[in-house]
Amino acid sequence: MTDLVIRGGTVVTVEGARLADVAIRGGVIEAIEPDLSGPAAGADRVVDASGMLVLPGVVDVHTHTRVASGALPDRFFQDSVAAAFGGTTSFLSFNNPGTGSSPAAERSLLTGLREWRSATEGDSAIDYGLSLAISGHADDPLTELPATIEAGVATSKAFMVFDFRLADRDLFKAMRVMGDRGGMLQVHCEDPVLLDAAVATALQRGNVLPRYHASTRPSYVEAVATARALAFARATDSPVHVVHLSSAAALDEVRRAKAVGVRVTAETCPHYLVLTEEAYDDPDPVRCACFVISPPLRTEADRDALWAGLADGTLDLVATDHVPDRVDTEKAGAATGLSFDQISNGAPGIETLLALIYSEGVARDRISLERMVDLLCTTPARRFGLARKGALEIGLDADLVIFDPRTHRRLRAGDLHHTSDYTPYEGLSLAGSVRDVLVRGRAVITDSQYVGRRGAGKFVEREHVTG
Repeated sequence: MTDLVIRGGTVVTVEGARLADVAIRGGVIEAIEPDLSGPAAGADRVVDASGMLVLPGVVDVHTHTRVASGALPDRFFQDSVAAAFGGTTSFLSFNNPGTGSSPAAERSLLTGLREWRSATEGDSAIDYGLSLAISGHADDPLTELPATIEAGVATSKAFMVFDFRLADRDLFKAMRVMGDRGGMLQVHCEDPVLLDAAVATALQRGNVLPRYHASTRPSYVEAVATARALAFARATDSPVHVVHLSSAAALDEVRRAKAVGVRVTAETCPHYLVLTEEAYDDPDPVRCACFVISPPLRTEADRDALWAGLADGTLDLVATDHVPDRVDTEKAGAATGLSFDQISNGAPGIETLLALIYSEGVARDRISLERMVDLLCTTPARRFGLARKGALEIGLDADLVIFDPRTHRRLRAGDLHHTSDYTPYEGLSLAGSVRDVLVRGRAVITDSQYVGRRGAGKFVEREHVTG
């Protein structure tokens, strides 16, 4: 018996879009055909998707979702629900400092893995996984990395900046170890020498307001570090993933590396595709602090270059870099004169990924529907070892989104479900909206209402990276 048939929608894959029905049994896609009226007659449930787009569930491979704490026991669960409202059916989190990991987790990757899995077990509404943060304070991360890959954590991340940065020599070694064992290193590319010098000079001059966060991180700080990380990947013949690429200068480094065969993929984020550095002109330091993101927002020309990079394939995917900061907590210090280098970096985005890329990309003819599916679903799943996710194919998990392209709305923080108390996209006009979301064939969102269950999401042990 077929469990569910979705009828009359436009099914979108990387290969194309067509009117078709989708049958689901046992949480898996059973059939995709122009007419499944036969199976529908005996199905437990039939969903009418006439006039709708039927998309694979979005796979967000870059979030800093915080695990539950005694004071905030619902924060991981709440952000997973927010992700579902936005059409995301699987997400990966980091366990870097500030997400709820302990000092012991920073010293040992395996301790961090055990701790994070324990903290998130039974807490997510959708499927989820972990990318470990390799801290420069860790005791022996190179020895532990192979075991983390075999435990289903195929990717880990190194930061080239911040106080837990990984030194270049260790980053080079980590890249090689991960590549040799079927893993992939993700790299936050900013140059620590250039950045630290610029920050020190700004503070010496008394330039402490949030807007100086951006001016101390010019695009060449990102480009120089990107070039160095990609040179490491070339020398080690290892796969590497550049996270949150923000500038045309860094994009050029990725383009050059791909041309000579470096095994690199790169992502950008919605905030770089929608917003610009004009946000730092806000005279209110708290509002300005809401855009303290690393790398910072860039120029309109950079934004245009990123859209072009998505269209031509230089950029491989879009992810949120979701950080659930709050105006009344993590950003509040800006009101009392806290210097920009002490303000928490990041902004929320886990619920708005699909809406922004559809509205600003597809609806504006910057990318096609098929390319959007590739960027948000298929390539993230394939590159990050989520073998059963990211595509509408027979035999894969029935992670689906029914999306209404005809609606129009204005984005308001009060309408969102994440643990932040603001959105950087306040007031933005959007085309399209998520109606229904299924994870492994089970309804999580129905008619724009949450109908899921806490703990229904499973931890996904990921396959090796081969690209």
